[in-house]
Amino acid sequence: MFIRRENFRQFLKLYPVVSTIIAMNLVVYIITMMPSIGEKVFYAGMSVNYLIGNGEWWRLITSLFLHANFMHVLFNMFSLFLFGPELEKIAGKARFLTIYFLAGIFGNVATYVSQEGIYASVGASGAIYGIFGAFAALVYYTRRTMPQLKQVILPLIIISVILTFVTPNINVAGHLGGLITGFLLGLSYFSPKNILRWRKK
Repeated sequence: MFIRRENFRQFLKLYPVVSTIIAMNLVVYIITMMPSIGEKVFYAGMSVNYLIGNGEWWRLITSLFLHANFMHVLFNMFSLFLFGPELEKIAGKARFLTIYFLAGIFGNVATYVSQEGIYASVGASGAIYGIFGAFAALVYYTRRTMPQLKQVILPLIIISVILTFVTPNINVAGHLGGLITGFLLGLSYFSPKNILRWRKK
């Protein structure tokens, strides 16, 4: 399910949304590495609670495209590369975009609500966890018809949540906020009635 066998051209054609998001994150990361301008871009877009409170709401979105270092962006984009395509195929482009960005945004909102004013964060992890949450909703609806899906998804989610709490410098609120948002959206999108409606189109 999560093993990618497509070549580069096939991947771009089959999963344009995932491909575009990965490309945007990599381009932004390269920009932030440039002398002078990189630091300005990074600090202008990162999520900083007191600045969001002062009206700089765009940071809830722009911080999703910023990463602290190469391993940070590599891990997040590799996760998106592995788990995003299947969800884009199942949910469709528009629904996938909704899950990804709303999970990331509400993960940042959860961070804003739960952390002190000086708290700052960057990264697409909340959006990635939103993908996991959407898959959890799919598992809920298919628990009797596709038990093998449960065997793949649930261990992945459990391990990811455990890593959230044991790994240093992790935005726990962002991860959990994204996971819950993705799950709730998945419950709406993947209900049996909606799935039946999509198949009839």
